[in-house]
Amino acid sequence: MKFIKSILIIFTLFIISGCNIYKQVVIPTPYYPSQEESTLGQEAGSGVAPQPTEPIEQPTPPPNQKVSEEINTIKQDTIKSVDRTLVKRIPFPVDEYQSLPKTGNATIKGKIYIITPGGQKVYGKRTRLYLNPVTSYSTQWYKESYLGGAKMSKVDPRLFNYLKFTTSDDKGNFEFNKIPSGSYYLIGVIKCGQECGYERERTIRIAKKISVFGNEVKEEDLYLKL
Repeated sequence: MKFIKSILIIFTLFIISGCNIYKQVVIPTPYYPSQEESTLGQEAGSGVAPQPTEPIEQPTPPPNQKVSEEINTIKQDTIKSVDRTLVKRIPFPVDEYQSLPKTGNATIKGKIYIITPGGQKVYGKRTRLYLNPVTSYSTQWYKESYLGGAKMSKVDPRLFNYLKFTTSDDKGNFEFNKIPSGSYYLIGVIKCGQECGYERERTIRIAKKISVFGNEVKEEDLYLKL
């Protein structure tokens, strides 16, 4: 028994002195908690019930102005292409216009006005009027746009070489002079607001077909009854 006690005492002294007979070195493996474990741990320690995490929303960079303008242009072109009320004009009939008489001595005069539902006349003051020769080109406009209400594609700029213009006075009186014989669409506009029953001012277009010959003086009012 004394021998065993002696051995135990000697072994204990070896341990205390650090002179281990065998030492195993263990390199600890680092541990990195996941974002979810870390969040849950902090919330559990604070006594707050864990909340579901939401993805962080990244700020959207401001759009490039030039790109935005190009996109808007594409959208507008797309809308126009699918707009069924947009009517394509027929090819400009050059020969038909060149065959029209160039000079004349006829006169067309009258008044331009609107007749309101109450019977009042609203005159077109200082408004522009013009004569458009009757051709296949202008007749398409008259039927499709003026009577039918459809939108038309852009007008051929050569048409303006054949139009006759004038301006009415403060009482709506107008007059065209030295007009060649033929048929024309007489066209004018009037701005009318509350006096015509509208909340805001509107521009109302009026057109009618007339004909003159030789030295004729034709008195023809241009009006629209609402």
